[in-house]
Amino acid sequence: MQVVDLPTAWLDELVAVRRDIHAHPEMAFKENRTSDLIAAKLAEYGLEVHRGIARTGIVAVLRRGTSGRAIALRADMDALPIVEKNDFAHCSTHSGVMHACGHDGHATMLLGAARHLAAAGDFDGTVYFVFQPAEENEGGGRVMVEEGLFETYPVEAVYGMHNWPGLDVGKFAVHAGPVMAAIDLFDIEIEGRGAHAAMPQQGDDPIVAAGELITAIQTVVSRAADPAEAVVLSITKVHAGNTSNVVPSIAALHGTCRYFNPAMSEVVEQRLRRLVDGICAAHGLKGTLRYERKCPATINSPDPARVAALAAADVVGAERTLTGLAPSMGCEDFAHMLSVKQGCYVWIGNGPGVGGCTLHSAKFDFNDDIVSLGLSYWTALVHRCLPRVGA
Repeated sequence: MQVVDLPTAWLDELVAVRRDIHAHPEMAFKENRTSDLIAAKLAEYGLEVHRGIARTGIVAVLRRGTSGRAIALRADMDALPIVEKNDFAHCSTHSGVMHACGHDGHATMLLGAARHLAAAGDFDGTVYFVFQPAEENEGGGRVMVEEGLFETYPVEAVYGMHNWPGLDVGKFAVHAGPVMAAIDLFDIEIEGRGAHAAMPQQGDDPIVAAGELITAIQTVVSRAADPAEAVVLSITKVHAGNTSNVVPSIAALHGTCRYFNPAMSEVVEQRLRRLVDGICAAHGLKGTLRYERKCPATINSPDPARVAALAAADVVGAERTLTGLAPSMGCEDFAHMLSVKQGCYVWIGNGPGVGGCTLHSAKFDFNDDIVSLGLSYWTALVHRCLPRVGA
């Protein structure tokens, strides 16, 4: 193993920064305090700091040698609208907001790598350290791309990393293809005539149609999608009515579809439209479907994945660098960066995830024991991608 041997004071400071960010979580595009803290540290470490892309985003620049080659390393910064149920000293101080996905740790690991590489980085080229806002649901990665991230900071590849509960500390997972799923969102509205609950014959009951539609939607994946394709279709929100003695005039359903193959998105949307139109018509109701393709799949590029696997093996050994794990049906907006630039997104083991310490759980906390492993991976990756001549 080649874990960077950081001075104890440096590692202690990184852990303190991580816990400070955890205690002061901020939602999408509102990461003002977090952005200020990270930018100040980067400047203190001697990096060239650029701010304002995607509102609170940061790009820090570190150049060494004479090569014109460049890569980007990306971490996210935003928190989730979850009430934290931990009781440690660095628990969230913002009610209803917490770092339940480890973005506090991601930012800290990249910050640590920036400090180490600025002090001792022996590479030839340019590294852009990208601190992205709004990964959770709001498309901060897409906004950065749309605002010219890779035109302003041209790179040959972009790399990302996410902690992974359930994967042992000291292990990395690198996929040579799909790693996280695409996500579509849909809203269905069923509308008719409302009525008194005691006189249903005077109206049209959208709740009955909604129930039939929910059941029918369960056949979309099993009967319309290719069994060889990974597709998940879920109804996640149902709303109708406000009181016990009124049959409402409107019922609404909300859901999500996850997949890797974009062709499955077309299949699902077409079948949903057929079901909505047919079932609502059979009940004398008006049905509307709004279908939104929110984020593409995160698909690693072959060569960057190979380099990332070598870098991970430099840190923890080839036997602890896993290349055969199944991808996740979760979504990651790093996909927006990979849609315009080759790159690789890896998982770093966060530990067993016991006691509810899983992603998006109110009991989650990033494992400080992997800070040094994460920054060591970033360092090894830079040395693999931008070796000095003769190295």
